[in-house]
Amino acid sequence: MRMHRTPWWQYVIALLLGLLAGAGLAKISESSGVSLIGAPWFVSLLLLALGIMVLVMALQVHQYATTDPAKRARLKPLNPDMAVTTLMLAKALGLAGAALAGWYGGQILMILEHLEADYFAQTAIQCGIAAVICLIDMAIGIVGEWLCQLPPMEGPENPKMKEAQRRRAMASATAKTRH
Repeated sequence: MRMHRTPWWQYVIALLLGLLAGAGLAKISESSGVSLIGAPWFVSLLLLALGIMVLVMALQVHQYATTDPAKRARLKPLNPDMAVTTLMLAKALGLAGAALAGWYGGQILMILEHLEADYFAQTAIQCGIAAVICLIDMAIGIVGEWLCQLPPMEGPENPKMKEAQRRRAMASATAKTRH
């Protein structure tokens, strides 16, 4: 199975969709009189803990994947399912972090004109902290995805093998021109 890195534009789309959804929710909340905006503190703490957990797991995968096979025997064996799960969590964390950063940012944009009211000022602070944590989670997701990359195998895609093949081709071309 071959995994590809998440393209940058998917993060931008997730951020923009979250921004539109958050702004829409704030507008609906304003017009209906029902408070749907804000971010409870425990949600921000939970998102931060989730980001740290994914980063620690990705660092473990990276350490195992980049360790010399001779030294790898001293490390605890890495479960391949855990490595794939870590990669998927990193991908999901990056996209969810982008969408949620947009969500909380959209709410902030819609309540900026009401900041003189204590409730809206408090909500803007909550959403601002949550948005920053979500941006951190997005960055952790992107870095975690990179950390879960495996080095190329000793096959045709390995840079060493490509260089050796290029040298052989040059040597044979040189040998042909001499004869």
